[in-house]
Amino acid sequence: MAATRKPLFRYWTPQYWPIWLAMGLLRLICLLPHRAVLAIGRAFGRLAFRFGGTRRAIVRRNVELCFPDRTSAEHDDLTYEHFKALGMSIVEMGLGRWASDAHIQSITKIVGIEHLQNAVRNGHGVILLSAHFTTLEISGRLIAQHTPGLDAVYRKNRSDFITELQRSGRERSTDSTIEKRDIKKMIRSLRNGRVVWYAPDQSYNRKGSIVVDFFGVPTMHTTATSSLARLGKAVTIPFFPYRKADGSYVMTVLPPLKNFPSDDPLDDTRRYIKVLEDHIRTCPEQYLWVHRKFKSLPEGYADPYSDLDAAK
Repeated sequence: MAATRKPLFRYWTPQYWPIWLAMGLLRLICLLPHRAVLAIGRAFGRLAFRFGGTRRAIVRRNVELCFPDRTSAEHDDLTYEHFKALGMSIVEMGLGRWASDAHIQSITKIVGIEHLQNAVRNGHGVILLSAHFTTLEISGRLIAQHTPGLDAVYRKNRSDFITELQRSGRERSTDSTIEKRDIKKMIRSLRNGRVVWYAPDQSYNRKGSIVVDFFGVPTMHTTATSSLARLGKAVTIPFFPYRKADGSYVMTVLPPLKNFPSDDPLDDTRRYIKVLEDHIRTCPEQYLWVHRKFKSLPEGYADPYSDLDAAK
């Protein structure tokens, strides 16, 4: 049985005041012109880079593993640019929560929306297959304007307050939210012809996980997308965001994956990763490198994060 949700105003005790103050500051920032909002976000990112320590080392390790053909200086540059993208993702979270539909439309362009609309029109449930990019939150606002019956998958935080902030923010864009372990609810939504916005790219070490290469590096990955498509009788449509240099956004909806799912969940997972890698190459600084992508590998694999202290 799902836990009873508490409205945000119930989190009023002093332990939550710093978060409320941060949210108030973010709300004020979002009242500024869009370019100023992103400039402040980049400043946040520069601060995070300067004081990031372990997180900076994780990003640096991830990009050097995934882009071994680049020089050390290029790895440093990409790490720095990623932190600026992370900073912008903070203010974009505010835009995703508070910006008007008119403002979102003025700074975004969507390409290929007909692929999603055709699937919905034909009565199919749709897995809107994305990934963890720094533009994740603002992309939901745009796609929701073109997609009736949209549900978003979220990951529960250790803090109930942070979880509720995340859920309520995404519900500004979607009809409902689904906790990522609630596979049964996802299947019900798909069978009811709904669209489930799903990003299964982060490291996963529970039942249904496999070792599969990501940019040629072994990583633990879930095969749940294949199972969801089969059990939910759904079509699977990749969807990826891109933040342009001028501060506007392009959201690209690709054609449905053909013959998906197949009889081989590993092959299905590789197909998703291939599409994801292709998009990451167009904007590598915007992928979420700040988490330990290559953790929790089975015995026999080296731990790429074992010497991070030396890399800080």
